[in-house]
Amino acid sequence: MGCCSSRSSDSPASRVARWRSTGIVALRDARLKEVPNEVLQVGNSMRILDLTNNKLVEIPEEVGRLVNLQRLVLAGNLIENIPANIGYLRNIKILTLDRNKIATLPEELGSLSNLQQLSVSQNSLLCLPKSIGDLRNISLLNVSDNKLKELPESIGSCKCLEELQANGNSIEDVPSSVCNLVCLKSLSLNGNKIRQLPQTLLKDCKALQNISLHDNPITMDQFQEMDGFQDFEARRKKKFDKQIDSNVMMSSTALDEGIDLH
Repeated sequence: MGCCSSRSSDSPASRVARWRSTGIVALRDARLKEVPNEVLQVGNSMRILDLTNNKLVEIPEEVGRLVNLQRLVLAGNLIENIPANIGYLRNIKILTLDRNKIATLPEELGSLSNLQQLSVSQNSLLCLPKSIGDLRNISLLNVSDNKLKELPESIGSCKCLEELQANGNSIEDVPSSVCNLVCLKSLSLNGNKIRQLPQTLLKDCKALQNISLHDNPITMDQFQEMDGFQDFEARRKKKFDKQIDSNVMMSSTALDEGIDLH
């Protein structure tokens, strides 16, 4: 009797009922090769779907029907393509696609009007869609460790962007539109091929407190000659002074990370 009860409590139907009641489906490290059908049956009740560290090769088209999804985490899989109908997920706020095999992102990504955080590091991206500029509510964009040679000019339309991470690519030029990112606080471009930055970047991005440019051809002299460098330095110092006043423990390297180019 007890054995039958145990099996019944973990039946597909009971799992679907449990997931619908919580709105959360978490199947990390489950060795999944495809998304189980019962996951998709949760439908409009689902708010969070976490399928981290599985063996998924693709995202089923049906994911586009999960219209109330707010967080989708697919890191650490074998995914190569993102279906166009991901653009139907209009309520999604966090999309995590790190450590996959993604070479392109669909233009429909720009339809995710409520997206606040997009992380697609450690993939094989050759470029970003122009529609990235339609993500007007995005505050964090992480495209580190891909194969990007440039950032799209449209990125300057991401008016709420506070943190841009694009380390470990092959980026040579930073588009002048980045100067429009008035909310930008942190810009990380370590390990690229950048020889110069837009001349008014430090002057126009008045919220900018940290720039990381380790392992790039740009020199410290070039950086210090940019318009607005003194104001940038003042913001950076004020930020770290505030942290010290709050008794935040910091290493000596943390104090230098804002402008150390080597």
